[in-house]
Amino acid sequence: MKTQTAQNVTLTDVIAAQARIGGAIVRTPCERSLGLSELTGSEVWCKREYLQRTGSFKERGARSALSLLPRHEARRGVVAASAGNHALGLAWHGRQLGFPVTVVVPRNAPQVKVTRCRQLGAHVVLHGDSFDETRAFAFSLSEEWGLAYVPPFDDVRVIAGQGTLALELLGQVPDFDAVLVPVGGGGLLAGVVTVLRALKPEVQVIGVEPVNAACFSQALHHGGPVRVPTTATLADGLAVAEAGKVTYANAAPWVDDLVTVSEDELGEAIAVLAETEGAVVEGAGAAPLAALLSGKLPSLGGKRVVLPLTGGNIDSQVHAGLVERYQTPAGLAQIYG
Repeated sequence: MKTQTAQNVTLTDVIAAQARIGGAIVRTPCERSLGLSELTGSEVWCKREYLQRTGSFKERGARSALSLLPRHEARRGVVAASAGNHALGLAWHGRQLGFPVTVVVPRNAPQVKVTRCRQLGAHVVLHGDSFDETRAFAFSLSEEWGLAYVPPFDDVRVIAGQGTLALELLGQVPDFDAVLVPVGGGGLLAGVVTVLRALKPEVQVIGVEPVNAACFSQALHHGGPVRVPTTATLADGLAVAEAGKVTYANAAPWVDDLVTVSEDELGEAIAVLAETEGAVVEGAGAAPLAALLSGKLPSLGGKRVVLPLTGGNIDSQVHAGLVERYQTPAGLAQIYG
């Protein structure tokens, strides 16, 4: 399954994806958070994508793509490169559909994600110190072994699957003003923009990415995807050196704003989510809250804001250390009196 050359993702594509994946994907809750609303000054609603079977929204795109795989390709199996969550989604849904799955992950991928992929029956190959190296090796395996390659973000079938998250939001949150979307390669951003520009264009769609892997903001600056240097980040799921061409073409003309967040801001957001929501959320999933807490979006004060908490696959010891380091007793006192 090569990356498609067609650039346009439409609302029709997303609705078709919703029909394909509906019985296989959790319709995750989206609830108002009194605690986060108090802390941020916005009316905050949390879309709890970490409650998917494999702990991430990535299942949506994985299932969408696998559902369109021709039978002769399915029998041979699929291969993908992933920092972890796309691999988990493919492993789980490949098992459900009876497709052999090979996933190539960076050597520094979180152990919790590698272990879960193996538990779900995927053949896991550790290769590369960056996503680019991992992806190149996955491509080579695709050619050598005759396996269909399923991209983690830069594919209209995957983007359409991710866009189903926005379709759900429209039925869960009344009259929301903005949604903050974590951005790596841009698949979720492109999917969300596709739906909201068609059905609710007054909603602000704001991307959030880590300073240590700010590929989409640089793409916007240069007028197209460019390779940027990346360094280690708590948001390992967003650690992409170059935005996708398809994702950029679909998201760039319509995204309202894009902000970057620091490692300290990500760590604080992870801790706050644990304290106020009892939610174990990884760095990528905490990025939207990090942006809201950072003060970089003052125009959202008093507005109804949706935060997609996109994943919860974080090492337990890392999470515990972050909660201890960034715990906010003053903020909790403000909330709970």
